[in-house]
Amino acid sequence: MAGTSPELPQDILMVIFATLEIPDLVRAGSVCSSWHSAYRRLRKHYKRAQTPCLIYTSKSAGENVACLYSLAENRVYKLTLPEPPISTRYLIGSSLGLLVTVDNRSEMHLVNPITGEQIDLPSVSTIEQVKPIYDYSGALHKYEYTCRTAKMVYGRPSVFALAELRNNLHHKAFVFPDTCNRFLLVFIHNPLCQLSFARTGDDSWTWLPPYMHYHDCIYKDGLLCAATRLGEIHGFNLSSTVVTMKMIMGGPQPDRGPSVYIAQSPSGYLLQVWRSYEHYILEPKPGETVSWNTGQLEIFEVYGEGNKMKEISCLRDHVLFLGHNQTLCLTAEEYPALKGNHAYFTDDSVLWTRGFKSKRRDMGILNLGNNTREKIVSPQLWSKCPAPVWITPNFTKMNLAFTK
Repeated sequence: MAGTSPELPQDILMVIFATLEIPDLVRAGSVCSSWHSAYRRLRKHYKRAQTPCLIYTSKSAGENVACLYSLAENRVYKLTLPEPPISTRYLIGSSLGLLVTVDNRSEMHLVNPITGEQIDLPSVSTIEQVKPIYDYSGALHKYEYTCRTAKMVYGRPSVFALAELRNNLHHKAFVFPDTCNRFLLVFIHNPLCQLSFARTGDDSWTWLPPYMHYHDCIYKDGLLCAATRLGEIHGFNLSSTVVTMKMIMGGPQPDRGPSVYIAQSPSGYLLQVWRSYEHYILEPKPGETVSWNTGQLEIFEVYGEGNKMKEISCLRDHVLFLGHNQTLCLTAEEYPALKGNHAYFTDDSVLWTRGFKSKRRDMGILNLGNNTREKIVSPQLWSKCPAPVWITPNFTKMNLAFTK
């Protein structure tokens, strides 16, 4: 009977598939050729809001496999990613469901983890502080790295092997939708966490001096809004040939913690979030390293321009996602699997993002009402490199980023 049953029309399949979360949608698309055809057609204009997922790697999954933990389903999916192996890369950003990775030559790639597509980003050798060094045969051999800001140069240049530069230069990266179906790439890099940017299709990075100490960015109303470690928020207009900057939030602000984030609330406000840490020793043994545990969050609404903000004691039905990904503020009403007035966090300290493979991860769900926390998964993930990040798949924008 199953073999003779008529197939559902493609338009009906697409209506059904449009109600699914992306993990279920991908699984449905592998059932048969008819379902796969509906899945491929739907991908071009699939707009269902997706619950964020946690992406990480583990030794048991394989070197080319990323694990996708779905908060909506409380289950893990395995995704096979392109070469080089994801377990050898650093993961320095996640936006729109796309990953920014760094390979063992310190070059960056934009990866669609759902489809396995990948494109190269402008070469790291085009960063202002980096120069390539070639061997006698003309092959890239090493990098020269200069600790340079707009105001001064710190010491003599250093020379790094190809795989070593990423330990000293790379910090965090973002991908934002831009005009004319292009995407804006923003790179926070050393020395002193400066900014460079490019657009998809560019051959090089453009440096944004003279400011530094950046920790997080969003793209809002045509402005690149960047939060500094001092609590300042700078707004860069990147739409013209001459980049201009305006001060959205002045500083310095009181030191509330080592990590600061910026997000846009569903109601349109800018949010500034400070994350403090408690340190503890994993084991009471001589020489044991100190690990870091998230302590508490302080959240402020930013409005107007020029040091106008107020502290928020409750996010009501809003939810935060913090980590080495684009910071998000969502509503639990739109995402039923999420808990209002909670923050979902992963570690983003350089202790974890630069190759530490066997340390306990600092991640969980923080209740902002009473500062209690729970694990995201149990038992605690002991992930390899790279560190876990949140991704929020957006099929429409993910596909657009890979459209030639």
